[in-house]
Amino acid sequence: MDFVLVGTLVILIFSALLQFALALHVRNILIDSAAEGARAGALAGSSAEVGADRARYLIGLALSERYGQDVRTAVVDVDGVPCLQVDIAAPLPLVGLVGPARVLHVSGRAVLEETL
Repeated sequence: MDFVLVGTLVILIFSALLQFALALHVRNILIDSAAEGARAGALAGSSAEVGADRARYLIGLALSERYGQDVRTAVVDVDGVPCLQVDIAAPLPLVGLVGPARVLHVSGRAVLEETL
């Protein structure tokens, strides 16, 4: 009887830790994809759409295309320096990779290169 109670509790805690680790993994992949997309779009001769496409591609490779549906780009001014910002809104994985849409928001920035 005690084994069932303790075993259930241990399995519940272990499952919660695994889900938390999965959520952090998804968040880290989204942050890295946003940063890489911003770097690709900020290159001289490139465009913001190239950066958004790169972020969507990386998200699709690592997770699912569903996570890359809401990718936006904007040119922002950070301390007088023009930067490309890639914003991603994605589902927060609560049970496996399933969760409410557009709850997790991440962004990445890169300084825009100038051609001489």
